[in-house]
Amino acid sequence: MNRLELRELLATLDLAAGSEEAPLLQRMLELLDSGRPCFERSAFPAHFTGSALVLSADGARTLLHHHRKLDRWMQFGGHCEEDANILEVAHREALEESGIEGLNAVSALPFDLDIHEIPARPASGEPAHFHYDVRFLFIAPEAPRFTASEESLQLRWFDSEEWPALALSSGLRRLLEKWEKLRVSRKFLKPQTCQSSPTVE
Repeated sequence: MNRLELRELLATLDLAAGSEEAPLLQRMLELLDSGRPCFERSAFPAHFTGSALVLSADGARTLLHHHRKLDRWMQFGGHCEEDANILEVAHREALEESGIEGLNAVSALPFDLDIHEIPARPASGEPAHFHYDVRFLFIAPEAPRFTASEESLQLRWFDSEEWPALALSSGLRRLLEKWEKLRVSRKFLKPQTCQSSPTVE
């Protein structure tokens, strides 16, 4: 996937009228149309990142990691490192940060969009900037083994009754609520193929 293909993919998203993601989508499209570098972590004032919400095989639980530096529970994700294929970025980050082999994307379409500000880091000369985060759902295999990376204090599965009590960012809370609403209202199927075939109908 290149820059133009990502732009076309995002433009196909059918967001509900009045959705809080609609203005975020517009900002993402504008950044892509600007021609400015936006897939490198050194691209300021904004660059794209890819995230993965990892689901248990039955869809009932989500795997989060307690970020060492930020000291809070988060989904997996990170910088594109010059790769415009955000789906592959999200998959790579989920694998690196969880150690789980055999993760399958629920769909090639993003499930959620988020833009959040990253504070300046004077020690490294990094100014305040924005992460344009494109988020996907991934399904873990049955009884997966996971290992925390150096970025995490711990990894843990949470069900829908546990995560509301966590101190989560508004973007992650929206992401979890969107999944829970879909899970309880529509049939959830185990993944049959990898990456491009949707498994939620």
